[in-house]
Amino acid sequence: MALKDDLETKSRSIFSSRWTKRDGYVIPTDNSVGLGNEGVEIEATVLYADLSNSTILVDGYSADFAAEVYKSYLHNAAKIIRSENGEITAYDGDRIMAVFIGDSKNSAAVRAAMKINWAVLNIINPALANTYGVDKYNVKQVVGIDTSKLLVAKTGIRGANDLVWVGRAANYAAKLSAEKSYPTFITEAVYNRLSTETKFSNNVNMWNQLRWTTMNNMTIYGSTYWWSFS
Repeated sequence: MALKDDLETKSRSIFSSRWTKRDGYVIPTDNSVGLGNEGVEIEATVLYADLSNSTILVDGYSADFAAEVYKSYLHNAAKIIRSENGEITAYDGDRIMAVFIGDSKNSAAVRAAMKINWAVLNIINPALANTYGVDKYNVKQVVGIDTSKLLVAKTGIRGANDLVWVGRAANYAAKLSAEKSYPTFITEAVYNRLSTETKFSNNVNMWNQLRWTTMNNMTIYGSTYWWSFS
């Protein structure tokens, strides 16, 4: 079959086939979702951790140095996410996506975000300065978090496919990680489900209420707090 005919046939099939959906109670994997119009619906919290100023990094420094920054940041973020029972679902250049499920998914994601902030300040930047000097480069990053129902489906072709996470949480978390001024941003839906310890520090609210001007002034929250660990 010619390529054009093949693509036309597949596109018609995708749009005309009925979806088969099931509720998910664990995070789906490549092996648990088929390539057809098959999906798993889950209630999940999505975390996106993104390096800031990566264009400046790759334009102004050697590729070797930029790669070291990427590797250090993504390694720290991944280890912290796993320690909070998050599942890493994608690496995308200088950022990482993770999914949390369960009753405490929002608080776990926020702890992970605050621990990533602490690691940048107390592990990554000191290690970088120890090798290259304090004036070489200062790593900054932003984590965005949202929670919603997601439809998880497989996209691509056989031998080159991946899961796509369709729903507000995946989209909003990614957009929040591109914001500035705070290292951690969360939606109101996440904020309203936080445990006391992830909302307050010594009876002080760790979160500042903000208006997300690029998203119809919806309420979001930003925090500069970190969560230390050993």
